[in-house]
Amino acid sequence: MIIVLKPKASRTQVEAVIREVRNLGYKPHPIIGVERTVVAAIGDERTHQTLETLLAMPWVDQVMPVQRRYKLVSREGHPKTSVIRVGKREIGGKRVQIMAGPCSVESERQIVDTARAVKKAGAAFLRGGAFKPRTSPYDFQGLKEDGLKLLSLARQETGLLIVTEVLSEADVDLVARYADILQIGARNSQNFALLIAAAESGKPILLKRGMSMRMEEWFFSAEYILSRGNPNVILCERGIRTFETMTRNTLDLSAVALAKTETHLPVIVDPSQAVGRADMVSTLCKAAIATGADGLIIEVHPDPKQAMSDGAQQMTPRQFEIMMRELKPFIHAAGRC
Repeated sequence: MIIVLKPKASRTQVEAVIREVRNLGYKPHPIIGVERTVVAAIGDERTHQTLETLLAMPWVDQVMPVQRRYKLVSREGHPKTSVIRVGKREIGGKRVQIMAGPCSVESERQIVDTARAVKKAGAAFLRGGAFKPRTSPYDFQGLKEDGLKLLSLARQETGLLIVTEVLSEADVDLVARYADILQIGARNSQNFALLIAAAESGKPILLKRGMSMRMEEWFFSAEYILSRGNPNVILCERGIRTFETMTRNTLDLSAVALAKTETHLPVIVDPSQAVGRADMVSTLCKAAIATGADGLIIEVHPDPKQAMSDGAQQMTPRQFEIMMRELKPFIHAAGRC
């Protein structure tokens, strides 16, 4: 069940609803919005006392059943699209947010030069891997904390906010000290212990879809984070594994439209991981914007031929700059800025 409070309900009134939800045998999960507060009541509606008695409280507007099993993520109980605030930036609002940077942090010069280039072209967030999940144990695994320190240096130099991946629950506190957004990668999207630890950091979470993940499974992974009291989840479609071999993955743009319909969470697209080819990234970015994506996360490297990981899918700063100019009419046509 979902309890929708009237606009401007006070903290005392919200707490009174939470107490009553708990007294009725449900587990309350408040979602504090700018204008309204919603309390999701988690429990078996067949055996627990009805929550409709809460309508007797003058500050309660509606009490609604939710049919979706991912109750906190579902748009049924939270019709208004969530806007995630990260520093002074908003993800899910009118502005399409661009995250850009190298697959892996390799050196101070590499990350700072890239940060300056992508900021000049219009990016607001710097992406870069300090901890890298690699298929082979012999491939470059990232600079780890040294890489985080270099990302922090790049943020000081440019003001860009940092998006970086956390691989292990043991590393959550460390990564959270440096990052503005914690990324949960495709391989870890159903690592529930990591999802819980990341949620409890309080940081916004960028949750990538697993490479063989059904939509409902993706939404349930987001539900793990929201159920731990962290509403700041950004869904990221990054392509799924299919029978196709000419691209790295298959970008599922229908997933963007469906996620925007089924959930209230912002959705961004990672075309670099999806296609695995820098020459196709621009085209997929335009398609993603047309489909309703709230942002893009794009791999950019000052010299992709020398990259220590995934060089083929990383754009040069010049390619990125051209693409950003080409995206503007698509962004405006979508009613965004």
